[in-house]
Amino acid sequence: MFNSIMLLAMFLLSISIVIALYRVIKGPSIHDRVLALDSIGYLVIGIVAILSIRLDSHAYLETILLIGILAFLSTIALSRYLERGVVIGRKSDD
Repeated sequence: MFNSIMLLAMFLLSISIVIALYRVIKGPSIHDRVLALDSIGYLVIGIVAILSIRLDSHAYLETILLIGILAFLSTIALSRYLERGVVIGRKSDD
C-alpha cells in the first residue's frame, strides 16, 4: 500500500514536470517561464525525496539540499536580470 502511494506521488510529480516544461516552452512571457523553471526545480526535489524514502537511504538528502539551493539562487539571478538587465554589478550607462 505504501509503495503504491509513493509510486502514485512520483507519477503525479512527473506529470507536473511535463506540464511545467510545456509552460517553459510556450510561456506567454519570460516571467511565466522563470516561474515554471522554479517549479520544476522544486518538483524534482519532491521526486528525489520520495525516491530517498522508497530506497530507505539518507544519501539523497544532500542532493535535495543542493537542488534547493540551486533553484533558489537561479530564481534570484533571473529575477535580478529581469529587473535590472544584469545579474552581478551595475548596469553601465554607456
